[in-house]
Amino acid sequence: MKGTSLATMAWRNLWRNRRRTYITLSAIVFGVFLAVIMMAMQDRNWADMIRLAARLGAGHVTIQHPEYLDTPTLTRTVQGTDALKRLAADDPHVIRVVERITGFAMLATARENVGAGFIAVSPEQEDDETLSLIEAIVDGEFFGSSTDGGIILGERLASNLDVELGSKLVYTLTDKEGEIVSALARVSGIVRTGSPSVDAGICLLPIDAVREVVGFAPDEAIQIAAFVDDQRASDAAVAALGAEAPADVAVLAWHELQPDLAVFIAMKVGGAKVMMLVLAVLVAAGIFNTLFVSVMERLREFGIMLAVGFSPGQLFRLIMLESAWLAVIGLTAAAAVTIGPYLWLASTGIDISGMIPADQMEVAGVGMSTVMRVGIYGENVALIGISALVAILLSGVYPAWRAGQADPVETIRLV
Repeated sequence: MKGTSLATMAWRNLWRNRRRTYITLSAIVFGVFLAVIMMAMQDRNWADMIRLAARLGAGHVTIQHPEYLDTPTLTRTVQGTDALKRLAADDPHVIRVVERITGFAMLATARENVGAGFIAVSPEQEDDETLSLIEAIVDGEFFGSSTDGGIILGERLASNLDVELGSKLVYTLTDKEGEIVSALARVSGIVRTGSPSVDAGICLLPIDAVREVVGFAPDEAIQIAAFVDDQRASDAAVAALGAEAPADVAVLAWHELQPDLAVFIAMKVGGAKVMMLVLAVLVAAGIFNTLFVSVMERLREFGIMLAVGFSPGQLFRLIMLESAWLAVIGLTAAAAVTIGPYLWLASTGIDISGMIPADQMEVAGVGMSTVMRVGIYGENVALIGISALVAILLSGVYPAWRAGQADPVETIRLV
């Protein structure tokens, strides 16, 4: 029998028991829908968290002193920042490069003393695409220049210091020679991120003003922060820059600077993969059960077909074609059912702020969005589709083999 005739017969066989076929297709549609939405939530959530961590920290790729990670002091600097920025900007994955000075300072007013981390930035280089704290300014404004005499405080930090816009304070830190130095600044902005650790423990300073205080050269900084177009390209950018960078600097990816966040994401991704594997097994088991029961109910029919000239191989192909039809219809229906909810979740999302307060949506100092949106990588769509196709076809292998092993004499006697 020709392949086209077998395909037509397989199509007709599917609809001999419509209820069973519809139940099987429903399982395929539900399984693929759930897999796509779960994977899309994971891809979007972790990508947003990594991007926020990069914009809050030192970029996706960081160039710094080799010993700064272990001993973060202002004595461990990188020099020749202009050349290093040009080197980083030449990488095809890198879209933005900025230089920063980071460290810890003691902030003091006439009544209070509070320790905090600081990030000294250049307003000429930075915007909200490289520094998320800029878009979180709720009072006041960003620095006018790199020599601005202002300081921007986290909201809780300002409250702890009992200061407001226009108030003066003194920040004290250790310079590049290890000496204690101080400078006066006026509060020019207040930041509210919703992250307790950030709002209570961070401040921004203009980079050239800090350079003057700590004795840095104009092309000297603590870090060069590079931002890539896709966080998955971070390691490739690190490898390329590491091969060309001077020996006296270290090139690190975001997950090396923020291991707690990287471990958390890795655990969540691993757990999601296990759940998806379990889901795939359950769906495949349901499809196998349907095909196997269908084959067992039709053993007498298969015996007659063998008696009139069908070969075991043709029966095997017939059942496999039924599996293939289930895969084609099921995956097509799954795509049709999934596209609408996916687009809505990608644009609007689900606001969970009523269930979980914003100040509790934090991992390793990085806030999570209270609006759950989706966004799936193309390769993950392909992975889900191919995995579903393979699972459906594998589910039909044993029933197809069993059909081909039917004994005409024995099966024709079945009633």
